[in-house]
Amino acid sequence: MFVNEEIRARELRVIGNDGEQIGVKSTEDALTIAESFGLDLVLVSPNAKPPVARIMDYGKYRYEMQKKERELRRNQKVASVKEVRLSPSIEEHDYQTKLRQAIRFLEKGDKVKATIRFRGRAITHKDLGRDVLEDFIEDTQDIASVEVKPKMEGRSMFTMLVPKTEDK
Repeated sequence: MFVNEEIRARELRVIGNDGEQIGVKSTEDALTIAESFGLDLVLVSPNAKPPVARIMDYGKYRYEMQKKERELRRNQKVASVKEVRLSPSIEEHDYQTKLRQAIRFLEKGDKVKATIRFRGRAITHKDLGRDVLEDFIEDTQDIASVEVKPKMEGRSMFTMLVPKTEDK
């Protein structure tokens, strides 16, 4: 954004501090008017014919914009991906532990990637791994929805679960 002496246009359409049109003025006249108010001349629309400049307190304007950006960042929810690793021959107690862990992640608002790693000859029984993932999806269906259905990638099979939103 160009301010005061940085503005290179010969003529400007000038808008006052309270939003009223002052008119088309030369850059020097517009700067004189801005200085008489003790404010800055800020180029807001450089591509217009003639370019539009506004008389405002630029420091205050920048502060307000930074404040809005901070507020937007604060309200932004960062959802990270948490991984839960299972095996095709997982025992019931281990499965329940991993399920509780995944539910805790989902309640916090994180995505959960449930992965089954096939080792050795277990790769020949992909159906066992798919059954474990299907059970996992079924057990979390009340708080999570499936983003990625179970699929193979190399020697592992995974699915992605996202927390259900409350507004539905």
